[in-house]
Amino acid sequence: MSNLTKKLKIIVDMNHPANVHFFKNFIWEMEKRGHEVLVTASDKDITLDLLKKYGFKFINMGSYGKSPAAKILNIPVMVWRMLKVSRKFKPDVFLAGSIRASICAWLLGKKNYYFDDTVHDYYVRMYLPFVTNVYMPTCIGKDFGKKQISHQSYHQLTHLHPNYFRPDKKVLSLYNLKEGDKFFILRFVSWQAVHDVGEKGLSYEGKIRLVKKLSESGRVLITSEEVLPKELQQYKIKVAPEKIHSLMHYATLVISEGGTMASEGGILGTPSILMSTLGASTISEQGKKYGLVYHIDNEKDLMKRIDLILANKNVKAEWAQKVKKMLQEKVDMTEILVKIIDNL
Repeated sequence: MSNLTKKLKIIVDMNHPANVHFFKNFIWEMEKRGHEVLVTASDKDITLDLLKKYGFKFINMGSYGKSPAAKILNIPVMVWRMLKVSRKFKPDVFLAGSIRASICAWLLGKKNYYFDDTVHDYYVRMYLPFVTNVYMPTCIGKDFGKKQISHQSYHQLTHLHPNYFRPDKKVLSLYNLKEGDKFFILRFVSWQAVHDVGEKGLSYEGKIRLVKKLSESGRVLITSEEVLPKELQQYKIKVAPEKIHSLMHYATLVISEGGTMASEGGILGTPSILMSTLGASTISEQGKKYGLVYHIDNEKDLMKRIDLILANKNVKAEWAQKVKKMLQEKVDMTEILVKIIDNL
């Protein structure tokens, strides 16, 4: 990486916990080079806690709300808050995970780079007029015009690429586990995002059946955005956000209703299942091209796939080879972010 770039004032805006992982190595690299970075963040899920864990100073932008209607109606409020912060900081450039930063940058006449790997058409149409460029994985397979820049990477390769991530075996002892033990990580989501409308994952009864089935083969660990059924409370874990990826690396299987954790599990070398009616192009490529993730939308097929995975005695070794192939074809996503600043 070059150290010859002009010193810049950069706003990095985060709207989701995944944005913290996405931007963290980029921010550290920018600060190491002497650039001034201001982090702004939504009060969503564990976003603020995660920023604190990593030692980032940030400005809390508040919440868009929980319902789809509230999220849309609060956009002008969020833009106004962003404008007040930005006028005081006087940034040269915005890197964004939210529409508020895109609109704010446009109003201030500043360059703004957006990063999207879910690509819901209605949302792209909302932010596209305001961005300088939007970066999307090539597997999206859609053409949004001259502002779109396609890349050969995944968002998860900002923080899970071997250039940055090393699993910490000590995390296992926190749960009375050791390397080689069979254990399963389940992730249940709240289904309150705008793009979740009309979509679903596991039913109440399906969650009970799934835990019962997996418990016959090993430990079950659950992280959940929503309140768990009382029958499953004993399986819920509190895991420090910065330790979850090490835990996933050593797991036997990851099953998630959210695409981010399913994708992360596969990239970490663990068989992973996205259990949801809502899919994503990145998940599709990671599944069909590399065999890292399975996307399943019904509980009957889920149980069948679990049986096949558990019957495979060499499953972790096979996934390690799949990850190796994927890494040979994909690039370090943080390098892409750094080059944006280098090229300004």
